[in-house]
Amino acid sequence: MSIKQISVFLVNKPGTLKNMTSVLAANSIDMRAISLTETKEFGIARIVVDDVIRAVEILKDADFVASINSVIAVEIPDTPGGLDKILSDFAAVDVNIEYMYSFVLSKADGKAGMIFRVNDTATAESKLAARGLQILSWDEIKD
Repeated sequence: MSIKQISVFLVNKPGTLKNMTSVLAANSIDMRAISLTETKEFGIARIVVDDVIRAVEILKDADFVASINSVIAVEIPDTPGGLDKILSDFAAVDVNIEYMYSFVLSKADGKAGMIFRVNDTATAESKLAARGLQILSWDEIKD
């Protein structure tokens, strides 16, 4: 049930991120989650969008370097210690987290979401679901 994430290479200079979001907005691509990491020279935007294949094509047509990866979306309680509980589950089944970032699921329901990049998404999903974690599909995070 992994979801697809796009990683976009960005030169670290003013306006580059804005150019990327403008390309997506002009083509009605809806971003559900975004993370940005950087070094002095470049950054990587990691985004979860409504139409992954089309978004990558659009970005590449606009001269961005973009690739698709599988990630896991997990529902976490939006309460103190919610993330700590989820990380305990990852540790208990020996799943290493390469990186993670959050997104809003439903503030009204007290739920948050976290995107996790791990080495083997299928194995991690199976182990984590067996521990009762709510692994989310695109349909569950798109609204």
